[in-house]
Amino acid sequence: MDIARMLTWTADRYPGRKAVGGPEPLTYRQWDARTNQLARALAGLGVRHGDRVAFLLPGGEPMASLHLAVQKLGAASIPLSVRFGPAELAYCVSDADPALVVGDETTLAALSAALGTRPRDRAALDQIARHEPDGELSENVHPDELSVILYTSGTTGRPKGVPRAHSAEHAATVAHVIQTQHRPGEVTLGVMPLFHTMGVRTLLASVLVAGTWVPQAGFDADASLELIARDGVSALYLVPAIYWSLLRTGRLAEAAEAVTRVAYAGAPMTPALVEELAGTLDPEVFVNHLGSTEVYTFTICPDARKKPGCAGRAGLFSRVRLVDPLDPAATAAPGTQGQVAVCMASPEAFRGYRNRPDADARAIRDGWYLTGDMAAQDGDGDLWVTGRVDDMINSGGENIHPDEIEAALARCPAVSAVVVVGLPDDRWGQAVTAFVVPARDLSPERAVAHLAEYARDRSGLAALKRPKRYIAVERIPTSAVGKILRRELTEGRYQPLAEVQP
Repeated sequence: MDIARMLTWTADRYPGRKAVGGPEPLTYRQWDARTNQLARALAGLGVRHGDRVAFLLPGGEPMASLHLAVQKLGAASIPLSVRFGPAELAYCVSDADPALVVGDETTLAALSAALGTRPRDRAALDQIARHEPDGELSENVHPDELSVILYTSGTTGRPKGVPRAHSAEHAATVAHVIQTQHRPGEVTLGVMPLFHTMGVRTLLASVLVAGTWVPQAGFDADASLELIARDGVSALYLVPAIYWSLLRTGRLAEAAEAVTRVAYAGAPMTPALVEELAGTLDPEVFVNHLGSTEVYTFTICPDARKKPGCAGRAGLFSRVRLVDPLDPAATAAPGTQGQVAVCMASPEAFRGYRNRPDADARAIRDGWYLTGDMAAQDGDGDLWVTGRVDDMINSGGENIHPDEIEAALARCPAVSAVVVVGLPDDRWGQAVTAFVVPARDLSPERAVAHLAEYARDRSGLAALKRPKRYIAVERIPTSAVGKILRRELTEGRYQPLAEVQP
């Protein structure tokens, strides 16, 4: 199955059903027609079967429609992160070598500066499309052809292009529908950006089940709550940082009365946040999805309430094992932590990075993708992610994973966010260091003092794992989709508001 047929076939079955929600709704027949017209407009600008089209757009229906239109031409979509700087944009466009680059009023200047040429304006493309005829296109797209190239957010080094075929996108979408227990006609909030695998998956899953995709071009908690309430959103698939922001409004329960399916991915969710979210929404389904752009699903925990923080076991189309982090050819010893490796025979998997044999050599070994996630297996056979291989802290000769420490410290009422890293230290090699965002109405000095006391007396952390330093900051650096950029902290790119060293 190719991605273009998904929309057309759903429109055949349910032409009058609402496909796009929000203030400018579209039925499936209208959306299919709109993407047909956009595809012809792109073809008129020279885009051909097998070409690539790059977009720097904030998201929402315009970006989604262009993505689907590109699929109908048998071309590949390259949605770029709006958080990329000029150097990253220039690199990605050069690497992808697109036939066309499209921006809008919010991004045209940045694209022009990065590329040295003016890209196509989305609004002008829309005007052209309005005069194009409707009707199904005659392109025959093979499932093995390229559907999309997603560029990683570059938390370590330059972004990597992840090419994904139509077959991989379709398999990942089917897996997502089954694993999150989507029902026909599900109403889903589309706020995750379409340059991220979660955003693309939310969009395509909605199309597959003939549901309503409710677009939001950029996250704003109040606007999200309004959309959730007005459109009767029934399914949420978000990163933990967005759930945290929605909960802080105090109005999530009232707005999300129709929500019965909750899923998260992209970053760990602390047990405290799991408990708060479950208590607020009481969903029928609460799923933790562990995966990546490269292989959409690693593992699934189908009931995050039962085991808060648990990553579960291999997904529907996945096979995983734990390998020695220092020798990926060897299986991790029973009872020890290992790096999560995923079999690349999965139909959800990519086949290697674009123009990056160096990255392939590091990440792909003998048909297995090395995820960089460290995990341990419990007596039930479920995995518990303990951190990233690169995030491991070596303090006093002991390897320490920050996730366990963060989960314990996050329960302290004096902080609204906390991240743990290892900073250089003459005595310890690396000192376990907690970066803290103070709770509202609490001074930085009091916040770090309270947290240090909490860690000592009430956290349950062994002395080895208690931070040697507590540093208050205004915010925790994150990527566009909420992934913590620990490198900025370890490299000293922060402004301390207060510090205490117990």
